[in-house]
Amino acid sequence: MRSRQFQLVTEWHFIAPLERVWDQLLDVETWPQWWPSVSQVETLRLGDCDGIGAVRRLTWTTALPYRLIIEMESSRIEPMSVIEGQARGELEGIGRWTLHHDGKGTHVRYDWQVDVTKPWMRLLAPLLRPLFAWNHRAVMAQGEAGLQSRISQLPE
Repeated sequence: MRSRQFQLVTEWHFIAPLERVWDQLLDVETWPQWWPSVSQVETLRLGDCDGIGAVRRLTWTTALPYRLIIEMESSRIEPMSVIEGQARGELEGIGRWTLHHDGKGTHVRYDWQVDVTKPWMRLLAPLLRPLFAWNHRAVMAQGEAGLQSRISQLPE
């Protein structure tokens, strides 16, 4: 793995039906309502009837003093199981949500395999790798807490 490539894995668990979690993750336009790190989502292109090919520009604020703008194109959707997208922009690579029932609720795994593209990030990635990974974990922890709160407020 080159020093500017990152392979990050996040796992979440919710005591909630898979359908509730799925619906919230699939509805990217509402992420800013429950995920504090997502400051804006702009739909650039609608996908097909299953959502494949949709392109959204997401603006992320991070735990560190910088923001990222990424365009995500939905490339794979397997209902109630997998959402995958191709990232372009300040990060490039693949993001994949995988969901399944785990007996007590829903298990969510996010695989994020990206290269940094901002010149300063590319230059400093070898030194700041642990800090960038910590930043990713902090952003994802906010997402987990926000989604947990959102799900608990939904009507049964």
